Amino acid sequence: MVRLPLSPTEVERGRRLGSLLRDARGERSMIEVALAAGISPETLRKIETGRVATPSFATVAVVAGVLGLSLDAVWASIDETAPAVSA
Repeated sequence: MVRLPLSPTEVERGRRLGSLLRDARGERSMIEVALAAGISPETLRKIETGRVATPSFATVAVVAGVLGLSLDAVWASIDETAPAVSA
């Protein structure tokens, strides 16, 4: 199966997601968060650096849960068209 190239919007959204997760991780190690989420540290690193701009919903959901982020807040933070979500 050939994967279509990502649009500039998707690439930018992936960068924003990575930045949000990296900031939310704070002082916690990448290994600690990845293991708690049940994903490899390499997968988390790729998401945080924007190399995986479109991770699966399940992956985003589990990492967000480990970091204490609601999915509504994550979407509002990464999508320019999403309405703002109050904390």
